[in-house]
Amino acid sequence: MLKVARLRCVAVCAAALCSASCDSLKEPQKVAVAPASPVGTTVEIKAPLGLPPVPVPAGNRQTAKSIALGRKLYYDRMASGDGTLSCASCHNPARGFTDGMPVSTGFKGQKGKRNAPTVLNAAYSPVQFWDGRAPSLEEQAAGPIANPIEMNQPHEAFIGKLAGNAEYKKLFEDAFGPGPITLQKVEMAIAGFERTIISGNSPFDRYQFGGDKKAMSPAAIRGLALFKDANKGNCVKCHTIDEKYALFSDGKFHNLGVGVNPEGELTDLGRFDVTKAEADKGAFRTPTLRNIALTGPYMHDGSVKTLRAVVDFYVGGGTSNPQLDKEIKELHLSGKEREDLVAFLEALTGDMPADVGPPDSKSDTK
Repeated sequence: MLKVARLRCVAVCAAALCSASCDSLKEPQKVAVAPASPVGTTVEIKAPLGLPPVPVPAGNRQTAKSIALGRKLYYDRMASGDGTLSCASCHNPARGFTDGMPVSTGFKGQKGKRNAPTVLNAAYSPVQFWDGRAPSLEEQAAGPIANPIEMNQPHEAFIGKLAGNAEYKKLFEDAFGPGPITLQKVEMAIAGFERTIISGNSPFDRYQFGGDKKAMSPAAIRGLALFKDANKGNCVKCHTIDEKYALFSDGKFHNLGVGVNPEGELTDLGRFDVTKAEADKGAFRTPTLRNIALTGPYMHDGSVKTLRAVVDFYVGGGTSNPQLDKEIKELHLSGKEREDLVAFLEALTGDMPADVGPPDSKSDTK
């Protein structure tokens, strides 16, 4: 009887040990982290003439502290693996928040495959990146940091650097209250700053929405008419102008016939890489035309150097391919009409917003 009892005891202990061992092999449970939220008084971003109210997500209120933190992060080269690159390296205020290159140069001189889109008025875009893979500024903000071609720094490493920096620890507490520095807070701060990078009140805005009929040159006024004429430029089909404001983008994706090699093959599949839909092959997000004179070269691959060359490209009807957008057709424009269209595009250069440059002399604007 005693022997049986001992055997039962051994069996129970073995079962307990096995259970403990199996539990130890399971993935550790993730500790739920409460969503971050900026603290302090909400700041209103006033939209300039020609633009609608700036859309701000409910979970990321704009506050002075969170915007200031985002501004510092945006210009800090600590974000890259070797401390040489910041967000401003490719989105520089001195170059219309682009880098002025066909494609951007990243970590250790590596080249990306797409042109750096401007951050100006990115707050109004329903999705981010040329292919729309990020549904918000928040989700866009941290992507380039970890990208091995762009800034090449794992998010965990960057958060570790910030957590070990006494100045940043205070700035994050001021902006979000007590608690650890997280990637979510980094994303929210940078996105909050980027929502202040708004440009309007261009000659076009003063002419169209401000009632100043002398704000644009006669050539630009003629160019506007061509821009809107369905039988001429028909540019407004994708680069929209509404009754009270103009975003100059429909926020959608179109195949223009850009990036087709001599064999007729698309060199970049664009939106297709995100959706896997056949119709999206070679389609890219419609960029805003605001401040377009400052942000060349043009197209998703930076292959078109000047605004006149852009107009000439559209006149030619793009490059034929199976997914070419149905709105891309040959245009019948004289040389003078093409010049007028360029004059209009140049009239879309607006005022630069205040307090969006580097916060100190150590920041990156090279």
